[in-house]
Parts: sequence; structure tokens; C-alpha cells
Amino acid sequence: MNETQPAVRARGLTKCFGDVVALDGVGLELAPGRVHGLAGPNGAGKTTLLGLLLGLAVADGGELEVLGRPVGRAAAPPGVAGFVDGPGLYPSLTARRNLAALAALRGRGTAAGRIDAVLAEVGLTDVADDRVRGFSLGMRQRLGLAAALLTEPRLLVLDEPSNGLDPAGKHHVHRVLRRLAGEGVTVVLSSHRMDDLEALCDEVTILATGRVRYSGPLGALAADHRAADHRLLTSDPKTARRVAVGVAGVRVLPAAGAWRGAEALVVRASGAAVEELVAELVRAEVRVREVVPVVPPLEAAYLALTEHREDTP
Repeated sequence: MNETQPAVRARGLTKCFGDVVALDGVGLELAPGRVHGLAGPNGAGKTTLLGLLLGLAVADGGELEVLGRPVGRAAAPPGVAGFVDGPGLYPSLTARRNLAALAALRGRGTAAGRIDAVLAEVGLTDVADDRVRGFSLGMRQRLGLAAALLTEPRLLVLDEPSNGLDPAGKHHVHRVLRRLAGEGVTVVLSSHRMDDLEALCDEVTILATGRVRYSGPLGALAADHRAADHRLLTSDPKTARRVAVGVAGVRVLPAAGAWRGAEALVVRASGAAVEELVAELVRAEVRVREVVPVVPPLEAAYLALTEHREDTP
């Protein structure tokens, strides 16, 4: 594989489980040396796609290339490591012995020599000789990452790696993954949290009903979502509402939740329309105290792509 070749390339990828279509003609290209997020509702096909990348299953149709090699059988492609549905660990063994057992199962003597290094990498040196049954969920996630790093993969595939991590643990894992990407490792991870993806990823793929709804840079995803809900706090709510009704591209919405009955103006508009609204309010001598998105832009884009969509290409 050369540096200009995609780390992952899928064309028309399909996978069914009985009558359930998990992946429906997925096309995808992931560049090397990037952190790529995978998002979508439950049942969107994220876990199935990760499983195919790890060689845990075989596609029913289409083509899949991983690190420049076609994948056509249920076996981990060379240079790929990770976990799906949480790392598989032995609760009765210590963290160190878990990694030693995994290295032996993989038949990689060089991996056994990296145990201390990967434990230090994920911040588990102090508990290396503690039994895993006493580990928290976040500690198990970090040990799963350590196991994946044993073989120095070029493609790292992780299912919800931030699950169960406290803020410090999440920051630590994010720092590790960004460093790996900087060294040329391609990282593919799933997450239900758009804020985690925004903090970590260069690119994101959003799946819904087994199909790709978006794949590309995070910034472009937010920019492509033209209309979002914004909350405005002003010095004169009644005048602000009257002005907003007259601005093209602005739709005034009823306040909901904690803002029901409050002196807040909630509008649905593009960024340009919100700017025009603020300008009109200033002309009307209404002071604008705050303008904030009700839903963060990336989350709004995600919802727009995954909700109320017809199952058509």
C-alpha cells in the first residue's frame, strides 16, 4: 500500500442477516493517516461495517479493499486490529496476562515484547498486575486499545472507544489516537456522540438504514446543513419576534423545554439568515444579548441526515 492509496475502499458493499439488510450498497474511501468517525442510529450498519473491516464477517456483495488488499474471507486482514462490541478479555487474568495471552494466540513473539509499552501508552501501568474482573468499563476499554496496539497495526478499528471513560481518560485516549494518526495509522471508530467525533476526527461517515448519507470532512458536514434552530435573548422579545417574522429565510418557532414561557426567541434559519436577523434587530434598536444554536451544528446535521428519510438512494 502506498501513501496515496485509500486505507479502506468499498464499492457497492452489501450484507444481510436473514431478511435484515445491514449494509445496502455502501461506497466508501478512507484516506490513510486520518481519524475517521462512523456515526448513525442503532441498526444503521455501523457495527456490521466495522466487523467487515476486522475480518469478522464476509460481505454478501460488492468489493472491499483494506490497506490495498481485497478482503474476501472471514479473517483479520494483515495490519488491522481493533474490537467490536467491546474488547474480549479474560476477567480472571491480570491486564498483563491478558495481553500475554493475546500475543500468544496471535503467534506474535514481537507483540509480547510490547506489553509494558502499550500498557504505559493507555495509562494502565499502575494496574498491570490487577485482575480485569475488578476493572471499570473505561479501564476495560483502555485495555482493549492496548491489546489492539500490540501488533502495531496500520488500520485501527474501534467500536465506541470512549464508552465508560471519564473526561481525563477520554482525553488520554484521544491523545493516543491523534498521535497514531500523525504517525500514519488510519483510525476508524464508531461513536454515538457527535461532540466526541468533533473533538477527535478529521472525517466522518454517517450511516442510516445501511446506506451512506454523508462521508467527508466534519467541517463540510456542518456547512452543508443550512437550516438550524437558534435561540436569541434580546432586550425586547416582542419587537424581536415581530422583526424576525419579516426576515427572509427565518422561521419563528415556539420555545420548548426549559425555554417554554421564557423571554427567548427561537428561530430556524441558516447562518446567513441569522446574521441578517441580528442586523435587522440592531436597526430596530433591539439589543441582542445572546445567539446560540439550540442543537450544535454537527448534531443538527446528523439529525437532518438520519431522521425522516425515505429508504431511497
